[in-house]
Amino acid sequence: MSFNNTNTDILIAGAFAAFTVDFLVYPLDTIKTRIQSPDYRRLYTTNGAVNRSLFRGLYQGIGSVVLATLPSSGAFFTTYESTKTFLHTINPSLPSSPTTPLIPLPILHAAASSTAELVSCFILTPAEVLKQNAQMVVRGSSSSSTTHAFDGAATRQAFNKFRNNPSQLWRGYTALVARNLPFTAMQFPLFEFLRTEIYGLRERRGSRSSTLLETGMVTAISAGSAGTLAAVATTPIDVVKTRIMLAAAGHDGEGQREKVIKEMLAQGKDAKSEIEKAQRAARGGRAGGLAVGKEILRSEGVKGLFRGGALRGAWTALGSGLYLGVYESGRRFLEKRRVGDEDTRYNT
Repeated sequence: MSFNNTNTDILIAGAFAAFTVDFLVYPLDTIKTRIQSPDYRRLYTTNGAVNRSLFRGLYQGIGSVVLATLPSSGAFFTTYESTKTFLHTINPSLPSSPTTPLIPLPILHAAASSTAELVSCFILTPAEVLKQNAQMVVRGSSSSSTTHAFDGAATRQAFNKFRNNPSQLWRGYTALVARNLPFTAMQFPLFEFLRTEIYGLRERRGSRSSTLLETGMVTAISAGSAGTLAAVATTPIDVVKTRIMLAAAGHDGEGQREKVIKEMLAQGKDAKSEIEKAQRAARGGRAGGLAVGKEILRSEGVKGLFRGGALRGAWTALGSGLYLGVYESGRRFLEKRRVGDEDTRYNT
């Protein structure tokens, strides 16, 4: 794809797209986190049916994500461009063909984007840990989906758990990287293929317009479809990531479990199963991704590893479609506005 954007254009378009997606699809992400939580059935179901608490405080923790959006996006694009330039500079040409690079450009671009993802995830991990622990803060029955959404109370409550050990905010970095890298590797090649095919079909039908609306719609459909497949495929990694990040602080569910155990013991009931769950949760706070995955598989089976997969697929379809659709339209709008040529046509 050829375009004539400045770094500022790209950063503004990326930040606006990320903010739009964060705000619109955040409630779905909150529900997904709660479904993937080990305490889902105890905290959010009653007699096997979902209770209202699952849908309360759906914007809890959004502040940490919004604050991390701009620096993480800036770090990603800055790292990507600088790494790509460096790799191009040191990449020699084939002796038999001076114009042909020794290492194919797609490999260099993949290496640059992977490096950028590692840096971006380092910035995002604390926000993700705070976000997911804030999403699990249980509100009273009078709370609605927007009550306490933007007052930061849930985020502060989650952050207080890390005051004595702030390094735990980076717990789950490896799991986040392990999820994002294969997700990106699956999504973007399929996204580029679908977009090219859709544009080609419209070209053959004579309906290609190259307008901002067409750009946004084609990009959104392609990205949403590719994102859904990648999201479902990487759901087991996402479940493990969620468990590790929640265990990093020992979210509210653990405190409530201790209360349940004490009540059962006081009533002379057998609390062995609850004690075993608490012990496994404590081990999960220290275990690595592989150990957590094995524990989920042992206690919940394959179904446990794909918990929330359908919702994550729907959320990613909407999120990826909006993100790349808004980003691409915004990037081209800024270019057109800066160049001042309303008749500019773009190559894709």
